[in-house]
Amino acid sequence: MSQDNAPTSPATLSGSVGTKANVYFDGKCVSHTVTLADGTKKSVGVVLPATLTFGTGAPEVMELVDGSCRVRLAGGTEWQAYRGGQSFNVPGNSSFDIEVTETLHYICHFG
Repeated sequence: MSQDNAPTSPATLSGSVGTKANVYFDGKCVSHTVTLADGTKKSVGVVLPATLTFGTGAPEVMELVDGSCRVRLAGGTEWQAYRGGQSFNVPGNSSFDIEVTETLHYICHFG
């Protein structure tokens, strides 16, 4: 395995992980909910190549770990390209379109 494909080291956390997966869009997006000791919730997941629309309740920061995509926020006309190592913000009570071009691993930070 080349260093570019080496698995990343897991972070040490204090909290709990939901053992039942959240499965959306016929399995194109699968995530697990992580609740930290202070009550903060995050989700950790993967989105397979597809074009999807996600709705938000709370504001979100989408931290991209690996992969690539294009994103268009609600009301926008321009698509913005993102790759692993980057992040984007989505307002609460909104939505975004995402076109995943390379399997996307992410951490979603809520609030």
